[in-house]
Amino acid sequence: MFHTLRQNWPEYLSEAVLLGLFMLSASSFGLLLEHPGSPVRAALGEPFARRALMGVAMGLTAIALIYSPLGKRSGAHMNPAVTLTYLHLGKVRARDASCYVAAQFMGGAAGMGLATLVFGRLLAEPSVNYVVTQPGARGVAPAFLAEFAISLVLMSVVLRVSSSPRIANYTGLFAGALVALYITFEAPLSGMSMNPARSFGSAFCASSWMDFWVYLTAPLLGMGAAALLYTRSRRMPPVHCAKLHHDNPYRCIFCGADAAPPRGLTS
Repeated sequence: MFHTLRQNWPEYLSEAVLLGLFMLSASSFGLLLEHPGSPVRAALGEPFARRALMGVAMGLTAIALIYSPLGKRSGAHMNPAVTLTYLHLGKVRARDASCYVAAQFMGGAAGMGLATLVFGRLLAEPSVNYVVTQPGARGVAPAFLAEFAISLVLMSVVLRVSSSPRIANYTGLFAGALVALYITFEAPLSGMSMNPARSFGSAFCASSWMDFWVYLTAPLLGMGAAALLYTRSRRMPPVHCAKLHHDNPYRCIFCGADAAPPRGLTS
């Protein structure tokens, strides 16, 4: 394990920083769109309009992170459910998966902690509440099913697009578009997480663990189901690699490929 840490620490650190930046972005836009003192909140009284803007903001954030140098280096999982799904598919070694998952949880908590230092008690406002993910008014069961479904669809799309050479470099765009759509339309059901480490970061800083198990289990099950369906389909190409953006100037610790000359969309 020490040898693995010494050799692959840049990728592990990249994963932590990526999710930390995602949490900082979520906190910033959450305050801008939902805090009662925000002029944007005052100008946009319709919750759907605010969710749509939040969706666009976080979708663009996800795209920017995936195509950033850090994202190209690590593969931009930013999500234990993604990493563990690729582990199940045999595309990530157990040692790398354990370090990725640890980095993601630490990065999520650190990013939310940094946001708390920057914004202070503003994040504690009930309408923001550290951007905690919690079941909506319909309850726990619909939230669990919604998290399962959106995780299944996201992973299905990522596997299909990233394994198709003609469009593989656009995987980040597909993922970001789904994030935007999910926040806009699905968030009232579950708060839209798909990510145990993202939900952990918010819950940790808010000391709010109500129904946290939903966000720990549903994404894992949903993405695992996506992998199972993908591998059982004879029409799908083999899973190429665990990176969301593979053809870039950085090595790949998953498939062992050296830095490749970029083709198509690279930024």
